[in-house]
Amino acid sequence: MSDVVTLALIYYSSTGTGTEIANTMADAAQAAGAQVRVRKVAELAPQAAIEANPVWAAHHAATADVPTPTPDDLTWADAVIFGSPTRFGNIAAQLKQFFDTLSPVWQAGGLADKVYSGFTSTGTRHGGHESTLLAMYNSIHHFGGIIVPPGYTDAVKFVDGNPYGTSHHAAFGPDLGSIDDATRNSARHQAERVVRIARALKSGRAA
Repeated sequence: MSDVVTLALIYYSSTGTGTEIANTMADAAQAAGAQVRVRKVAELAPQAAIEANPVWAAHHAATADVPTPTPDDLTWADAVIFGSPTRFGNIAAQLKQFFDTLSPVWQAGGLADKVYSGFTSTGTRHGGHESTLLAMYNSIHHFGGIIVPPGYTDAVKFVDGNPYGTSHHAAFGPDLGSIDDATRNSARHQAERVVRIARALKSGRAA
């Protein structure tokens, strides 16, 4: 058994905030020695809705080449980080739809005993950051997964203030789709922690 941690980053993003967080996490995980797959779940919104929002349309086009996830990405991974914007305090339908395709691999036990974590973004400062992550983690309990939140395990977490996972206030305006240093630092810490814990579990099983 190789001691290299395999990490799947599976997310949805409409205007680019989630993509920025996912790419930041991917870079940090690779720097920590992990093999990483970045996957963006399929878009479900009608094309007319996408085209009505220029930022959404631009990001949709820019990420067209990002592979969509399959159940194989989860069976391959030692650790999985999911990401979703908040939709009324819950995960986006696009990510939930992917979850709903996982019954066969779940029934085979292929989702259990892996490390899981999550990130989110919202359009308002208190618009469901924590409830979205907690809702996401409900599914992971059913998977039999091992949830590894960032907690307050580093000083950067006292800046973004969310122990459940990286979250970003994606305020509407010219900066929509970008993230600030606080979010970037939180994302790096979370990815590094996930890789570290997954590596320790993998090494323990090998021993």
